[in-house]
Amino acid sequence: MTKKDIPSIVTTPDPRLRQKSEKVHQIDDETKRIIDEMIASSLAWEEEHEFELSAAMAAPQLGYNKRIIVVREDMSNKDNATFVPLINPVVIKTEGKIIEDYEGCLSVPSIYGKVGRPYKARIKAVTENGEEVRLKATGFLARTLLHEIDHLDGVLFIDHIKDQTDAFYKLNDKGDLEPLDYDKYIKNNKDLFPDEEE
Repeated sequence: MTKKDIPSIVTTPDPRLRQKSEKVHQIDDETKRIIDEMIASSLAWEEEHEFELSAAMAAPQLGYNKRIIVVREDMSNKDNATFVPLINPVVIKTEGKIIEDYEGCLSVPSIYGKVGRPYKARIKAVTENGEEVRLKATGFLARTLLHEIDHLDGVLFIDHIKDQTDAFYKLNDKGDLEPLDYDKYIKNNKDLFPDEEE
């Protein structure tokens, strides 16, 4: 796939990020093309962001409202560009202590947040080959899977912390996270969040 063929990542406040995605009923050439585009877009984004790792992506982030995610095989190694596709992922169970940690999102540029999520998650999904798999994830992998599955239901990480004025951060030019001015970046950007009155 050439650079000009790689689709752009959809960013807030694009309404496609707020739609519930459809189940994939057949793993066909279109499904595999979407997966290839997701991986290529993740890596292209990463090339442009010196201090950041593209850990995963959900299909709605490219404008496809399909229940597909890709997760990096080794999140501790930026040189490993292998991603694992998961189709129709479902959270079976979460357990363990709620851990607060930083999250970012390719579709929410320049904003990070300290989000509380369960330490453990059990996930059921289908592989690209049509095989059903069950995953027991802990720590950062559990967080990543829950973050991506949220995308499939039109939920962004900022939704979990939108009322916490001290939970938002930005990346400075040295690659360090520093607190955001909540009033400036959030209250003046109401289009980041869906209309709660609907």
